[in-house]
Amino acid sequence: MINRFTGQYRFLSNFYPIEIEQEGMKYPTVEHAYQAAKTVFSLDKLAIQLCKTPGEAKCYGRKVRLRTDWEDIKLRVMRNLISQKFRDVHLNLKLLATKNEELIEGNNWGDTFWGVCNGVGENHLGKILMDVRSRLI
Repeated sequence: MINRFTGQYRFLSNFYPIEIEQEGMKYPTVEHAYQAAKTVFSLDKLAIQLCKTPGEAKCYGRKVRLRTDWEDIKLRVMRNLISQKFRDVHLNLKLLATKNEELIEGNNWGDTFWGVCNGVGENHLGKILMDVRSRLI
């Protein structure tokens, strides 16, 4: 089991630097692109694109006016971004090297939707990563 996306498994994190394109804009990480996808406002998307760190992009994304269908599409958006990320040959090989390990986005910041905190969580990010990996084989 891989239960933290740090150290040698940092590449699994949405904060890992890899250029992602979405709606004609390029973002420095999956996190930037995901946060930008939350809104329909171009100025917010641009501000998120220009954030210096994925953490800054995440904070900015918490302040945007959410698109009305966000709850319905957020899992699909993340799946598309993760699929794009692992089209990179280097990252593709690293993901395949995790073989059949269970991937758990363990965290201590209370995210029980995308990950697991204190043994509790839905681990949607880990599930998406494992699904993407299964399609690479």
